[in-house]
Amino acid sequence: MTEERRAWLVRGRVQGVGFRWSTIQEARSLALAGAVWNRPDGGVEVHARGPGGALDALEGWLREGPPGAHVHALERIAPGPAAEAEGFGVRR
Repeated sequence: MTEERRAWLVRGRVQGVGFRWSTIQEARSLALAGAVWNRPDGGVEVHARGPGGALDALEGWLREGPPGAHVHALERIAPGPAAEAEGFGVRR
């Protein structure tokens, strides 16, 4: 199975609603590696590595986010070193 790397910038009401922690749970349930963090501009950035189908599933989940979040935009960006992390967690 070939691993892919993807990254997203999530915009909207995505800070202060448990978005990072819910993303971790979703990514771990899909057996993905990577990281998620809040950006100073109010967005959330997600970098992940794993099978294409699992990354597609995470992308679908990111479009909605957890209860209380309101995703206004989801943009694919170039994956960086955070996609190489072991496991999936919050980057500080």
